[in-house]
Amino acid sequence: MAKKKVFQYVGNTPIIPISVKILVIFVFLILLSNFMTNFLSIHLSEKQKTELTNQLMINQLKELYINAGNQYQIYAYSKEKDKCIESLIRTSEGGFTQKNSCAFAFDRTGKMLFFACNNKAVNKTIFSDVKVLDKLNGDFESGKEQGSIVFDIGNGEYYGIYKYHHDWNCYFVRAESRSDSLMQMYKVIGITAGIIILLTVIFMCLGFFMFNKIFENIKKITKDLYDMQQRQQLEVINIDDAPNDDITYLAASFNALSVSVNNLLNTFKKFVSKDVVNKAYANNPISLEGKQRELTILFSDIKSFTYRTETLGNEIIDVLNVHYNKVIHTVHQSTGVIGSIIGDAVLAIFGTEMTGADKSVKSIEAAWEITNVTAELREKMHERRKEIEKKRKLTAAEDRVYKAVLLDIGVGIDGGTVFYGNIGSDEHMANTVIGDNVNSASRLEGLTREYHLPVIVSEYIKKEAESISKRYKFYEIDTVQVKGKTTGKKIYFPIDTYVQGAVALSEKYDIFEEGLAFYYKGDWTKARKKFKESDLEVSEVFLERMGRKSAPAKWSGIWEMTTK
Repeated sequence: MAKKKVFQYVGNTPIIPISVKILVIFVFLILLSNFMTNFLSIHLSEKQKTELTNQLMINQLKELYINAGNQYQIYAYSKEKDKCIESLIRTSEGGFTQKNSCAFAFDRTGKMLFFACNNKAVNKTIFSDVKVLDKLNGDFESGKEQGSIVFDIGNGEYYGIYKYHHDWNCYFVRAESRSDSLMQMYKVIGITAGIIILLTVIFMCLGFFMFNKIFENIKKITKDLYDMQQRQQLEVINIDDAPNDDITYLAASFNALSVSVNNLLNTFKKFVSKDVVNKAYANNPISLEGKQRELTILFSDIKSFTYRTETLGNEIIDVLNVHYNKVIHTVHQSTGVIGSIIGDAVLAIFGTEMTGADKSVKSIEAAWEITNVTAELREKMHERRKEIEKKRKLTAAEDRVYKAVLLDIGVGIDGGTVFYGNIGSDEHMANTVIGDNVNSASRLEGLTREYHLPVIVSEYIKKEAESISKRYKFYEIDTVQVKGKTTGKKIYFPIDTYVQGAVALSEKYDIFEEGLAFYYKGDWTKARKKFKESDLEVSEVFLERMGRKSAPAKWSGIWEMTTK
């Protein structure tokens, strides 16, 4: 005969009726009071300690260290060391919160550069804790230049953090006195005592509110459901600390449904653009519609893709996925959306979630970041090859694969009025962008191969970006009449002035533009001279184009492309 179960079960979990809980709640009430008191005491102590450590580590030493670097530059120029040290002291004193808070700097012999303390009676000229000084110097020799420190320099024990500053050749320290920390601990003990008294009163009254307490879980679940409805977004109700009763089982059932629906939504998000997802989340109908919008279009393509496919075979998919993971993340970080992925090419759209010229600036930021992450992948492959060649040389097949995975890309950017929306049928539709500027972005990407440049943009992008930002400096590369067009279009190369080497590169392109001006005028002799002087790879394109000839008759300065 089977044994009759006292409770209903879901799997191995019993569902305890609320009536049973009412019978046992008073038995555990006093025990609960003690447990909560001890927990709160420990929690408050740890919180106070963490806040003090974070305050020291993140705010004050960082500010002091940065100011020390600035003051050293001032000192190197003005030679007024005393004024610079006074500035460091003022910075240190601004962050003192305790009676004996201090900050100071000393060299590897222990001689103080400066000493600042909230207690004006304390003043030191040398770091007298020899053992700690020896340990710091030993750590410095082994490459450790920052960390925590506990020391005694004659007026009680201190603890804090330090970091070595190479300009000043000193250890910079921010520290607090143990005695001040004990005062904080006494404060915590006082707060804990007050909480104990308060909880005692609360638990005396808790019996009158027993039923409200029992149904508290229901209130929490109801509130979570209401919040989800307001946000129009499914989430999981937190039941980690919930009791195993029938109400919790109801919440667990909802969570299972919520996870299933969210899995479908997450899959949906990976196949459509963000603005379509947002519209679906807002419970708006998705229909066949679209309109003319002013957008910026970025087109990125992998160079020599046919060779890579022939070499890698099916493994090209793994390489593409690594590449696309970086590219798509970069586009989303720059507030763009992915319009489509066509084999080795990515079409990104900027301006669907913003207005104005900022969309063009964001597209250029994305373009350079895409080229940077691709360069990082190539660098990793270079390092991997070096590691292998330390042991053996690559075989011919391995060398071919190595060259195939060294992805290189070109990026073209154009913008203007295009159609953006959904096309297709009620059974299947796609979110897309259509227009002459879309085709132009693809053409500009193709020109990156012709001119050996990573990024080429149109005059539209140049004007928009320059209207709101001074970060990018645009250099005219050529006036091109692409295949299928009847007029010439100026193309530009954007230099990021925030990166290292931008000044030297700009100087070369200044010379290149001088040559381009002579090239447009038909003075190819002077143009050749300037192009050679610029020492740029793009100049070789013009030198090869002109050869040793003169400009043709009726020269317009427009170069007609015969291929896409």
